[in-house]
Amino acid sequence: MKEAELNQLVDSILALGQEREWIEFKKNKYTPELVGQYVSGLSNSARLKGQQRGYLIFGVEDKTLKVVGTRVRLLEEKHGNEPLEAWLNRLLDPHVHFEIYDFTHSEVSVSIVIVDAAPHGPVSFRGVEYVRVGSTLKKLRDNRELERKLWGMAQDTKFENRIAANDLTEQQVIQLVDYPKIFELIESPLPTNRTAIIAQLGRLGVLVDDGSSFSITNAGALLFARRIADFPRFQRKAVRLIVYDGRSKVKTKQEIEGQKGYAVGFEGLINSIERFIESEEEITGALRKVLRPYPRIAIRELVANALIHQDLLQSGTNPMVEIFEDRMEITNNGKPLIDPLQFLNGAPISRNETIARLMRECHICEERGSGIDKVVHSVEEFRLPPPNFITLATHTRAVLYAPRPVGEMSKQERVRACYQHACLKYESGDEVTNSSIRERFGIADTNYPAATKIINEAIREGYIKPSDPESKSKRHASYIPIWASNQESFM
Repeated sequence: MKEAELNQLVDSILALGQEREWIEFKKNKYTPELVGQYVSGLSNSARLKGQQRGYLIFGVEDKTLKVVGTRVRLLEEKHGNEPLEAWLNRLLDPHVHFEIYDFTHSEVSVSIVIVDAAPHGPVSFRGVEYVRVGSTLKKLRDNRELERKLWGMAQDTKFENRIAANDLTEQQVIQLVDYPKIFELIESPLPTNRTAIIAQLGRLGVLVDDGSSFSITNAGALLFARRIADFPRFQRKAVRLIVYDGRSKVKTKQEIEGQKGYAVGFEGLINSIERFIESEEEITGALRKVLRPYPRIAIRELVANALIHQDLLQSGTNPMVEIFEDRMEITNNGKPLIDPLQFLNGAPISRNETIARLMRECHICEERGSGIDKVVHSVEEFRLPPPNFITLATHTRAVLYAPRPVGEMSKQERVRACYQHACLKYESGDEVTNSSIRERFGIADTNYPAATKIINEAIREGYIKPSDPESKSKRHASYIPIWASNQESFM
């Protein structure tokens, strides 16, 4: 939010005349623990009182409601070496969306936490749920009646289907969302009148008709905003593209933050990524060819996956694409919902079904469950080191590596590539063989012992196994992923 909007928000809160169950004023009394407890309590109390958000404001006297300023700067505060915002994100359960701002009001410093109402039941901090009883912060378990009421009010509406902006006219809706691009993406003719445009946006789930006005959903804003900045709560959800000089983060060459919604800005993002990828020009005869180290389909699918599968309730971090000399890292909020080893063959699960559906309708991502398969398949075609999928404390990261011959790959990379190759083969009703491994890595046919070595490494590490354990033949041996059934027919 801009400072003028924050000032207007504080003025509207002060106009209520006193603290409420979802509003708390502080001057300088601060500890990280206290903030965490209030975020829990204000979120739960906002739900109980039918409010969309709760507010913790530093710099206001609770008795006089005078804006007196504060020494607290929440965006600069840390718990240990961890920024306050990230620390709170880890310890709130379930994740609830909140925003922190430091700004100036009436020529003095003010800090504010804006937290959404509890989404799917009580929000806890460090395993304890809090609630405001009058102007006092209490443990929810000591107020059983409020606890029962809060559980009863738990709403099933997911974050993506909630409201990003309401009380809008038709004119305001078409100014906020890039409707011509939407119809281009879904390959549908652009309607000739505004009423038909609005009706189609409603069918897609971009907006809700409130009767006398319209509301844009969170999914509609995130995917189709002309400018993300027009929806202040999503400014820190914009994609960041960072290009580094070398293999570390020591020196940044360029950093770009996305300005548009994910869907309407997707092609621009992919084109920007490709411009920054190191490339060479090969001239054959009169033809000039641009070579890039990563398959376009792999970039598209991994970026789309990061946007679709992020935990939208986490605050303070953006989806990121980071380009290094030797690799590309794509990071999103939230741990994966399935084991990364099952990304190729596991049943697909999405946190954000509406966003996933809309991205498919816009032809931005592939059919359900096929994206990672296409990534790995394209990497194999380029004979690149295998992609890596890493689970971090609060994030998921996918890594693409620049070209390297098999002799320069680590044992871990060879084993991972063999496992991913086995998963692709198994899915298509085939098996890994010495020949297929030679093809995967570009190993000469005469050097079959090198392929045998890779297979044996993958067996020892517990990633693949013989498809027929009883067979004594080495020449015709074949292999399947360790989790696969030996009984299935591959004919």
